[in-house]
Amino acid sequence: MTTDQRSPSLGFVREFIRSPMRTAAVLPSSAGLAAQMVVGVPERGEPTVVELGAGTGAFTSAIQRRLNGRGRHVVVELNDRFAAEVARAHPAVEVVCDDAVRLPELLAGLGAGPVDVVVSGLPWVAYAGRPPLIGSVARVLSPAGVYTQFAYTWTRWAAPARRLAGGLREAFEEVVTTATVWRNLPPAVVYVARRPRVPPEAGQVSAP
Repeated sequence: MTTDQRSPSLGFVREFIRSPMRTAAVLPSSAGLAAQMVVGVPERGEPTVVELGAGTGAFTSAIQRRLNGRGRHVVVELNDRFAAEVARAHPAVEVVCDDAVRLPELLAGLGAGPVDVVVSGLPWVAYAGRPPLIGSVARVLSPAGVYTQFAYTWTRWAAPARRLAGGLREAFEEVVTTATVWRNLPPAVVYVARRPRVPPEAGQVSAP
């Protein structure tokens, strides 16, 4: 067993130092934050869940427990080492090593759609200066879809984070912010966005 397998935090710090723009966060998310992030995953049926930026798999594990063998779980992870580790630890998960900006194209290639839930493990900093990922998420979701996105409390009041939060409210009919998860490091909140404003015919992913 490697040091990184024994300690996900050490592996996360190593990847952050190696490539901070690809990793974006310096530590893995806590179980408490993961629980808030997966609230949109239905407890029944066969939902399609897409996870962006799995990292060391904190949200991946929570999604898998919530699904309990149901539905379809697709992970899009840019970091090749994280992608390989998630694939090894969770054989039932479909892992794609690619950029989440290409989400509609990637899901179309997999025949995965429409999507019921998108869980984003990408901090706001990962969105800075990038193509509009929020719009891409809205396009792949079903009309009743749910998108969860976390934000660190110490950055959410900065101008870039405020603009991104505004974009979230423009793309979804309902956006709710959870209470602060103080036991996460750093403390964080979760935005729970429901009912994308983009009509299905404007770009909804459909299976071939």
